[in-house]
Amino acid sequence: MFSNALKPLALLAVMLFSGFALANGGEIAPQAGNEADVVWQAIQQGAEGRTTSLSEHHPQLINSYDLGLLDLRNNWLSYGMFAALFGMIAVFIAFIAINGISKLSNGFSGKMVFRWSKTDVFLHWLAAVPCLLLILTGLVLLSGKFLIEPVFGTSAFAGMAGVSKLVHDYMAIPFMLGWIIISIKWAKNQIPAKYDIDWFMVVGGYINFGPFKGKHPHAGFANAGEKLFFWAFVLFGLVISVSGVILLFPNLVEPSRSLSMLALIAHGLAAIVLCAFSIVHIFMATVMSEGGVDCMVSGYCDENWAIQHHDLWFDEIKANGELKYMDK
Repeated sequence: MFSNALKPLALLAVMLFSGFALANGGEIAPQAGNEADVVWQAIQQGAEGRTTSLSEHHPQLINSYDLGLLDLRNNWLSYGMFAALFGMIAVFIAFIAINGISKLSNGFSGKMVFRWSKTDVFLHWLAAVPCLLLILTGLVLLSGKFLIEPVFGTSAFAGMAGVSKLVHDYMAIPFMLGWIIISIKWAKNQIPAKYDIDWFMVVGGYINFGPFKGKHPHAGFANAGEKLFFWAFVLFGLVISVSGVILLFPNLVEPSRSLSMLALIAHGLAAIVLCAFSIVHIFMATVMSEGGVDCMVSGYCDENWAIQHHDLWFDEIKANGELKYMDK
């Protein structure tokens, strides 16, 4: 261990040695001033050293050309994730306070119509529960250093980040499993149709004032909003899954430094978009639509709910003799 008197000399020796090692053939010209500035300038200019590693960019000490992407993550994505989660929640709270929820025009019928199988209900929660945990832990990992640590302190944030990283890594597997099965199994009911345009024109009939009040647009098994969320889930879930595999298994995928950074940025961007869509989906299913949450709890929906929100689907199963009620 160096004494205080020897520390400056040791530091100077290290800097001089590093300067010679990075010189790349002795091209670094001597400069006046602090030797550390000379070394750092050389590194920024791409000076290389020697190593036994055979990986990409092995002689380069820093990856200076990806610093812009790092700034994008820190200065924009970290706040974007926070805004996507809490911003959308705030918007919906304000909307419900002004507009109210979408009630059933004829009330509950008491007759429950079969809509989702037990397998479908299980698949929904297989993706939904990990998705929620990934959003919350992702918020800590992406935004925590800038938005949580200043409030709760370094020690508290370190503990939250450690738990979040563990949960995030393990929840990625069931999320990807649910994503791939749902994307394939449910796609047939999510094909866009002409009447979906009319659904958007009246905002799905959820507005309780003005010319939109009392409008109940036509919809099949899935309405236009559900279709939009499904395809957003498929597309951005793909980006999240592919980039997540690169980040989870770097030794298997063997990415370059740039690919790893691009995966990190793509992962964050896709997560922000899917987070915003997920908040909309959750509010529409649980709060905005009276009786809507029953579908993914029991697999059955009230008959009046089916007629009001998915009339074309209800007419189809009734005409085909596929209408099935829950046994009492």
